[in-house]
Amino acid sequence: MRYIVSTVFFVTFLFGSYSAYSQSLILNLPPTVILSLEDISLDNDETVCLDELSYLTSNGVVDLSLIPAAALYGFVWNNQLVNPYGSNRLVEMPDTFVIDFSQYHHANRNVVTSNFGFRRGWQFHYGTDTRLKIGDSIHSSFDGMVRIVQRGRAYGNYIVIRHFNGLETVYAHLSRPLVKVNQIVRAGEVIGLGGNTGRSTGPHLHYEIRFLGQPLNPRDLIDFENYTAIYRILDLNAEHFAYVGELDEVRFYTVRRGDTLSAISRRLGVSIDRLCQLNNIRRNSVLRVGQRLRYT
Repeated sequence: MRYIVSTVFFVTFLFGSYSAYSQSLILNLPPTVILSLEDISLDNDETVCLDELSYLTSNGVVDLSLIPAAALYGFVWNNQLVNPYGSNRLVEMPDTFVIDFSQYHHANRNVVTSNFGFRRGWQFHYGTDTRLKIGDSIHSSFDGMVRIVQRGRAYGNYIVIRHFNGLETVYAHLSRPLVKVNQIVRAGEVIGLGGNTGRSTGPHLHYEIRFLGQPLNPRDLIDFENYTAIYRILDLNAEHFAYVGELDEVRFYTVRRGDTLSAISRRLGVSIDRLCQLNNIRRNSVLRVGQRLRYT
C-alpha cells in the first residue's frame, strides 16, 4: 500500500508576514500528548496552510490536529524523548510512504566529517556530521514545529523538529538554540548556532533524519557535496531501513585477562585481519580487559 504524507503549501497573503512564523507557538500543550484512537487512517489529509496555523495559534486556538503529521505519529507529541514512538520494525514495513522533499534546505553548508553507520567497529553512528565554526547558523530542513529543545549528555544542546512531510530532524552539539518548544519554523529558518557541546571531539553539527522515530541514512536522501536533496519526491520503504538487519546480526566478544588477538581469532573462528577491520585496530594493538570486539 502507498501512503502520501503531504507537505505544506504556502498561501502567504492570508495571515500576516514571514516574521509571524518564527514567533508563533502552540501554547498550553502538556509535555506529552497521547490520544488513543482506533483505526487511525494515514490517508487523512494532513495538509495545513502554515499561515493559517500561525494565525490560529496566535489567537489562542489549540488543536492537536494542527501538529505536523499528527495522525501518522498516533497523536504522540513528546517534548522530552527523541524517540517516544517505540521500536517500530520499519525494516519489515509492507507499505511505501511518499515524502515530499521539494522544499529541502541544507542545515549547514560544510564538509562531512563522519557518515551514518559503524564507527570504531562497534559504535553505530545514527547521523551525519559536518564541520563548522562555533556560532555558525544552523537551518531547519523543512517547515515544521519544534518538538524538543534541551541539553543531553551525548547530544549537548539539541533540537528536534517534526515536519509536515512526516519526517523528523535532529540538530545536535549546538552552542545555542534559537527556537522554543512548540514553535513553528520555516524551511531554511535559522534555528540555532553551531557548537561543541555534549560528547563532541570538536565543533560540528550532528544531523539526523528520522521517520516514526527510526533513523535514516542522510546520505541516501541528501547530496552533501552540492547541498541539495537527491529526490524531489521520496518513496520511503523498508529498503531504507535495511541497516537494521545488519545490526541484528552484530555480535561482540568481551576481552578477558590473558586474551590475545590470535587466541580470540581461533576461539571465534574469525581471521585476525577481519577482527582488525571490524574494530579499526592493528595486529599489534594492546587489548584491554573488558574491551568489546565486534566479530560479525
